[in-house]
Amino acid sequence: MNIELIIKDQVAVAINSLYGQQVDPAQVQVQLTRSEFEGDQTVMVFPFLRTSKKSPEVTGQEIGEYLVANVTEVSKFNVVKGFLNLVIDNTFWIDRLNEAIPDDRFGFIPETDQSELVMIEYSSPNTNKPLHLGHIRNNLLGFSLAEVMKANGYKVVKTNIVNDRGVHICKSMVAWLKFGNGETPETNGKKGDHLVGEYYVKFDQLYKSEIAELMADGRTEEQAKEEAPCIVEIREMLIKWEANDPEVRQLWRTMNGWVYAGFDETYKTLGVDFDKIYYESDTYTIGRDEVLRGVKEGIFQQESDGSVWANLEKEGLDKKILLRSDGTSVYITQDIGTAQLRYRDYPIDHMIYVVGNEQIYHFQVLSLLLDKLGYKWGSDLYHFSYGMVELPNGRMKSREGTVVDADDLVAGMIDVARSVSMELGKLEGYSEAEKEHIYHIVALGALKYFILKVDPKKTMTFNPEESIDFNGNTGPFIQYTYARIQSILRKAKETAIAIPLKAETTSLNDKERSLLKIISLFPEVVKEAGKGHSPAVVANYVYDLVKEFNSFYHDYSILNEPDLSIRDFRLVVAQTVGKIIKNGFSLLGIEVPERM
Repeated sequence: MNIELIIKDQVAVAINSLYGQQVDPAQVQVQLTRSEFEGDQTVMVFPFLRTSKKSPEVTGQEIGEYLVANVTEVSKFNVVKGFLNLVIDNTFWIDRLNEAIPDDRFGFIPETDQSELVMIEYSSPNTNKPLHLGHIRNNLLGFSLAEVMKANGYKVVKTNIVNDRGVHICKSMVAWLKFGNGETPETNGKKGDHLVGEYYVKFDQLYKSEIAELMADGRTEEQAKEEAPCIVEIREMLIKWEANDPEVRQLWRTMNGWVYAGFDETYKTLGVDFDKIYYESDTYTIGRDEVLRGVKEGIFQQESDGSVWANLEKEGLDKKILLRSDGTSVYITQDIGTAQLRYRDYPIDHMIYVVGNEQIYHFQVLSLLLDKLGYKWGSDLYHFSYGMVELPNGRMKSREGTVVDADDLVAGMIDVARSVSMELGKLEGYSEAEKEHIYHIVALGALKYFILKVDPKKTMTFNPEESIDFNGNTGPFIQYTYARIQSILRKAKETAIAIPLKAETTSLNDKERSLLKIISLFPEVVKEAGKGHSPAVVANYVYDLVKEFNSFYHDYSILNEPDLSIRDFRLVVAQTVGKIIKNGFSLLGIEVPERM
C-alpha cells in the first residue's frame, strides 16, 4: 500500500483516539519531507489545532508519539513548528522492494473484462505533405499516452484520422498537373510524401505570384486572393471530387497512395502504430448527413446561399460554418462523421483527441455540436491539448517549406548519435551492424525522451545536439545507466553469483534508503501519469531514479562489496532499478540497449 495513504489513515485514527474527533483521511495533508529535515513523510498539523486546542508543537508531539506506538511503519518522528516529520521504518521500504522483485510488470495494473475502453486519436496527418517535427510530438505523445493508459488497466484503441480530402489536398494535385510532367516516386527515387509535399510548396509559390500580378492590375489584396486562377481551379477540383469525377478521383487515389507509403515508413521508424485508421473521405459524408439532419430539426440554420451554420452565441462562442455554399464540407463536418462512426465501431467509454493547443476552440465547438445533435457522449470528449514545438530559430511554416522534416530529423539524430558515440569510444569492439543498431536506439531514445519529458501543455524548443548528450536529463544518459546495470548483472552471472529472489536485510545506508523510496513510488507515478494524461510524469521519474542510482553507484561498490549479504542485496536493488527503467521507458515508446 502507498505510504502516504497509510499515514493519512493512521493520522485520522490518531486524531479520533487523542481528541475524540472524526477526520476524513482524504483531508489529512501529507507531503514528502524536505531534504533539510530528517524524515520521509510530513504531516501538516495546523488543521488539527482547533480540535486539539493545543499549540502546533504539542499537537505534533502527541500525534507523533501515537503513531510510533501504534503504527509499525513509523519508527520515529520530529516536530518543526507545525510540521510533523515521520521516519518510515526500513522494513517498509524493503517490503516494497520485495513486492517489485518477482513482478516483471511492477507498477502496471492488468486489464480485465471489466476494464473501460479508451480510444486515443493521434497523428491526424494531411496527405499533402510529409510528417514534420510537430507531427513527431503528436505521434510520440499519442503513442505514449496509449501505453500509459494500458498500464493503468484500460483497454485502449489507437486511432488515426487521415485528412485525405479538401482544399489542401487539391493544392498539391493542381500543382502536380501544372508542373509534374508525370513525375512519380519511382521515377525520381523520392519518398511519396516528400514528392507531394514539394508540389504543395510549389502551389503556394504560384498562388503568391498570381496574387501579386492581380494586385499590380489594380485588384485589392482580398480580391486578388479570391480571383487568382489557381485558387479558382482548386474550388472547381474540390467540387468535381465530391461529385466523384473519375479523373479527379483517380489522380487523388494515386497521389494519396504515394503519401500513405511514405507515412508508413516514417511511422515504422518512429515506432508508433494504430489499431484503426479512419479516412476523412469515408467519414465526411456521414458528417454532412448529420448536419443536414440538424437543419431539418432546427438545430442548425441554412442561409440563402445554401451554406449551413451553427449559432453558438448562447454558449459564449460565435457562429460556425458547417457546409459551404457550394455544398462542400469543412473540417468540423468530417469530425462529426468520424465521431459517430467510431462510436458505432467500438463501445467507447472515453474518447481522447491528441491535437495541438491551436485547436482548443475547434474541440469546444465539436463537443457542443455533438451534444446538440443528441449524442450523450458529445460533452465527454477530452481534448489532450499540447503546445507547439519550435526550433532555436523560431516556428516552422509548411507552405513555405521551412518545416523540419521528420525523416530528415531522425536521420540527422542517428548521425549525431554515431558521432557522439565514436568520440566517446563507447562502442569499441562492436561489429558495424551492432553499432548501427545502437545508434538507432540511442537516436530515437534521445528524440523521444527530449520531447516527452516536457509538460505536454507547454510550448517547447527542440535542440537535437542537446537531446543526445550522454550526461544530464537525456534519453542517452538513462539508456547508458540501464546498460551499465545490465553489465553488472552479466558479470555477476559470469562469476556464478546467484542473485537472490528476495531482499534480506534490515540495515540500509542513506543512499540505499533513498533508492528504495524512489522504487516504491513507481506504481503511484504510473497512476498519476494516467490521471493527468502526462507521459512527462513518467519521464522525469525515471530520470530521478537513474540520478539516485548513479549517486549510489558512485559511493558504493556492488560486485566488489566484501560483505556477501550486502553485495547480494545491492544486486537485487540494481536489478530492480533496471527493470523499472525498462518498464518506464516502455511507456514512452523508448528501447533500452542491453549493451552500450
